[in-house]
Amino acid sequence: MVALITPKPAKTSRLTTQIQEIAENTFTLRCLDWDRDRFDIEFGLENGTTYNSFVIQGEKTALIDTSHRKFDRLYLEELTKLININHLDYLIISHTEPDHSGLVKEVLELVPEVTVVGAKVAMQFLENMVHRPFKQLIVKSGDTLDLGNGHILEFVAAPNLHWPDTIFTFDAKTATLFTCDAFGMHFCDDQTYDREKELLEADFQTYYDCLMRPNARSVLGAIKRIEKFEINLIATGHGPLLKHHISDWVGRYQTWSQEQTSADTLVAVFFTQDYGQSEHLATMISQGLNKNDVVTELVDMNNADPHEVRELINQSKGVIIGIPPQSSPINQTILSTIIASINGKQAVGLFESGGGEDEPIFPLRNKLQEIGAIEAFPPLLVKDNSHQSLDLIADEAGTDLGQWLSREKTIKQIKSINNDLEKALGRISTGLYLITSQKADLSSAMIASWVTQASLNPLGVAIAVAKDRAMVSFLQPSDTFVLNVLAEDNYQKLMKHFLKRFSPGANRFEGIKTYTANNGSPILADALAYIECQVTSRLDCGDHWVVYCTVNSGRVARLDTLTAVHHRKVGNHY
Repeated sequence: MVALITPKPAKTSRLTTQIQEIAENTFTLRCLDWDRDRFDIEFGLENGTTYNSFVIQGEKTALIDTSHRKFDRLYLEELTKLININHLDYLIISHTEPDHSGLVKEVLELVPEVTVVGAKVAMQFLENMVHRPFKQLIVKSGDTLDLGNGHILEFVAAPNLHWPDTIFTFDAKTATLFTCDAFGMHFCDDQTYDREKELLEADFQTYYDCLMRPNARSVLGAIKRIEKFEINLIATGHGPLLKHHISDWVGRYQTWSQEQTSADTLVAVFFTQDYGQSEHLATMISQGLNKNDVVTELVDMNNADPHEVRELINQSKGVIIGIPPQSSPINQTILSTIIASINGKQAVGLFESGGGEDEPIFPLRNKLQEIGAIEAFPPLLVKDNSHQSLDLIADEAGTDLGQWLSREKTIKQIKSINNDLEKALGRISTGLYLITSQKADLSSAMIASWVTQASLNPLGVAIAVAKDRAMVSFLQPSDTFVLNVLAEDNYQKLMKHFLKRFSPGANRFEGIKTYTANNGSPILADALAYIECQVTSRLDCGDHWVVYCTVNSGRVARLDTLTAVHHRKVGNHY
C-alpha cells in the first residue's frame, strides 16, 4: 500500500498596516508582520513583530524612521495618504538597521530635497546604503530641531542600543520619546498601546535579553540621559507603544542592566565627536570587543566629566583612547585625567583620529609604558588606508583585546564540559582548511576545521566560525572568500605560519606563495584544492556562526593526494 502525501501549501506571511494619531499632530504608521518567526536570523519569535514609523506635523513635517523593505508598497501607499509627501521636510534616522531604514532610498527618490537627520555615524552608513547624495543634518546629544507650533525636538545619543548610531528623539510639546529599538518588543497585535502588561512581559524580557543585555552599560547611560524628561509616551520601533506602565518598563531595564554590569568585563573607549574619524573608529573597536562579550562604554571627551572619567576607568579592565586635537583645552583636561587614572594592570590602546591636528601619539604611548600599562595593540595610525580597511583593522584590534580580556572566562568554559562527553565529541573527525579573504586593500586568513558541504542545488558549503574571530568581519552576507583545502602530506608549515598571532592589519601572507582567485581573494599555492565561495547567510549557534556559502568554481592541484584530517582527543576546544 502506497501512502499518499499531500504537499503542504507554501507559507505566506500576513502583512498589514495601521495608522493612528498618538499625540497632537503626531501619528504612528505601524507595519504589522503577523507571521514572522525569526529575527536577526538567530532569535525565534512566537508573536510576530511590528515596525513602527512616526510622523510629526508642525509648521514643518518630520518622518521618524521608515520600515522593513518587505512593506515597500504598503508602507509608501499609506505614507502618501497620511501626508503630502512633497511637503516632507525631515527624515529622522533613529539608526540605520535595515528593518527601520529599509525604505530610506525609496523616500529619497520620492522627496529628493528632504533633509536626513541623524548621528554622524548614521550618515556614513547611509551613504554606503543609498549610493546617492542627500541633504544631511548631523545631530548629537542636546541638539534641537524646531518644527514649529511648539514641536521642538531634542536628540539624545544612545549608541549601541542596539546599533552604534542610535539616537532618541524627544518632542517637548507632546512629551513623547521616540526610542526605536530600546524598550521595544517583538509582539504583533492591533492594540497600539501596552494596556495589558501581563500579556507583554515575557516578550519584553526576551527582547531585552537578546538585544539589550549585551550592552547593559549603554542602557544605563541612555536611561541617565533621559531622566530629565517628563515622558508621557515611549514610541518604540517594535511592538506596542508604552503609555500605561512607563515607569515599570524603564525600571525593569534599569534593574536588569545593573545586575548585568556588575558581572561584566568593561572597557572604556574615549573619542572626540566631530573630529576626524575618532567616533567612527571608536565604534569599530567597540564592535570587535563586543564579539567577546566585553562591554564597552563610549565617552565623548568633549562632554566628559573628570570625576565620572576617573570612576569609569577605575571599573575598567581596559582603556582605549582616540587621540584628541591639540587645540582643544577641554580635551587636554580630560586626556590628563585619563592618563592619571590608568594603572599598570589595565590594557591600553591608542588610535589616531586623523583630524589634521592630532596630539602626537608616540609620546603618549611612552607615558603609558612608563606607568606599566599593558599595550592592547600597536597604535592604529590613519594614513592612506581606505575607509573599509581602517574599519576592519579597528574591528580586529578590538577583537584581539576582547580575546585577551576574556581568556580566563574561556578557560573556565572549556573545563566545565563533562569529561566523558568532551572525549566523545573529540572523536568527530574533521578536515583542515584555510579561509583566505580580501576586502579593499586588507587581507585575512583563518585556519578552519568545522567545514562541510551543505547543499547540492545550489552547490554550497557551511563553515563554523567562532564569534570572537577577526575573520567574522570578512564573512558578512555577500562577502567572498577562498576555502583552501590542505593536503595530508603538506600542511604543517602552513599551520605553523597561520597559527601565529598577527597584529591588526599585518600582512598574513608574508613569505607564503599565493595567487589571486577570480573573486580577488588569495589562493594558497601549496593547497591541495581551492573553492571560491560567497556568503549567503549566517546562523547563530551559541559561540559560533555557521556561515552558509554558495560555490561557483574550484580546482584540485593533485588528484592522488588526500585531505589533511584533524583528530581531536577532546571536544571542548580546537
